[in-house]
Amino acid sequence: MLVGLQPGFAQQLQQTNRFELPVARDEVYFDIIPAQDQGVYLSRRLVTTEADDVLELTKLDTVFHEDWKGYLPIDRHFLLMGKKADHKNLYLLFRYRDFSRNDFEVVVLDHVTGKFITHSVRNFIPYAPSEFQVTDNGVLIGGYYNHVPVVMFYSFATHKSKILPGLANETGELTQIKLYPDGTFDVVICARNYQGQKTVWLKNYDADGNLQNNFALQPENGKHLIFARSMKTENNMQLLGGVYGARNSEYSRGLFLASIDQAGMEQVRYYGYGDLENFFKYMKAKREIRVKERIKRRKIKGKRIRFNYRFLVHEIVPYNNQYVLLGEAFYPHYTSVGTNGYGSFFGGRTMYQNSMVRDGRIFDGYQYTHAVVMGFDHNGKLLWDNSFEINDVRTYTLEQYVKLEVQKDKIVLLYLFENELRSKIIQNNQVLEGKTFEPIKTKSETEFVKREQSDINKLEYWYDSFFYAYGVQEIVGPKGKRRVFYINKIVYQ
Repeated sequence: MLVGLQPGFAQQLQQTNRFELPVARDEVYFDIIPAQDQGVYLSRRLVTTEADDVLELTKLDTVFHEDWKGYLPIDRHFLLMGKKADHKNLYLLFRYRDFSRNDFEVVVLDHVTGKFITHSVRNFIPYAPSEFQVTDNGVLIGGYYNHVPVVMFYSFATHKSKILPGLANETGELTQIKLYPDGTFDVVICARNYQGQKTVWLKNYDADGNLQNNFALQPENGKHLIFARSMKTENNMQLLGGVYGARNSEYSRGLFLASIDQAGMEQVRYYGYGDLENFFKYMKAKREIRVKERIKRRKIKGKRIRFNYRFLVHEIVPYNNQYVLLGEAFYPHYTSVGTNGYGSFFGGRTMYQNSMVRDGRIFDGYQYTHAVVMGFDHNGKLLWDNSFEINDVRTYTLEQYVKLEVQKDKIVLLYLFENELRSKIIQNNQVLEGKTFEPIKTKSETEFVKREQSDINKLEYWYDSFFYAYGVQEIVGPKGKRRVFYINKIVYQ
């Protein structure tokens, strides 16, 4: 069902379209697969009485008109591990439910016709995929074998697969597979170097998965590079942004920005959290003042305060002849329990594993505190920083909550929580518009959403400047209650 919504939000926020489907409380929910300017897919797996399950797929265009709907048969022993879409096709990655069979299956489905072909991907290493990326030439399937990062490349032209050369043979973390428009890609791995320091290994590959360059950043003594993201500039300079900390620590002490030129010359700059102008803006005013006064007193004495945070860098994007880094700070939250049992919880990042029970307390999710935005030049020199408080979000998996929209004269930061879009507009280190709260629009102004009954609310990037919000809502109006799965199209203009 397509509903036109009236603009009128602050900061020129518009929710231009809405899609709704009635859902029962015990009904299987949908996953959303964005297909860029071709629209979105609604996807859900349905168990049948036949030999196979089916994947229900509904293709919607960018204004949520239904293009087609179909059912893809799935061997019930196969698990859906990855979903990607480009301008032409939808790609689905499947693996057998255990390691008695190691081969993968990749289904390639045409956006227009719904016709599909299945590629059988030979694999001799038993590993579960954690990364899935698609290029014009093939697919990349990343994961771990005995805690060692592994990335496989499958070629659409030759129908052959290979493990990418040049990967570390030791325990490490696969932090990113970064694609570029010309088909080349980077693989970023965090692992220890020959001196025992944790550092970032950057591997550049051509469009056919052949290793072109292999760099390992050289950290300063006493600094360990924990996590990083990569991108290339227009002049082919390689940039890396991430966090550093002490040896064997889950906590970081600051962020680093590294640049590597075409000759392989590198420059790494370190910025402790106390060096950033707006890092502590998420705190209440009095507490922020106390922290900054402590930093100032220590600097007068020639000393520095070391702050420890759990922090993930999510993305680096170009902006007005600069580059913008976005990351989020969080901490594990525990509640008191009376139990002698214990278990293990594994978050969305292998670097942050937590016991479910610690010192008589049970793990109760990751509490987010704030997002940090940093602007820097082509050489990794910091130009400004800003922040956005998000202290109301708690989740059991680590994922990116705050999204950004870079415009000519400003940057819009926004996230979705409890059926409200929360936004902030900045210009470098200045705040143009403070935090605002705008509800997700329903079909009618006479309806409202029962916040305590809402479920699965998420905000994601779509195409161009558009985002989409989706989830399940319990809506109350003049005609009674209804439970719906919804998608709203969102844009700043």
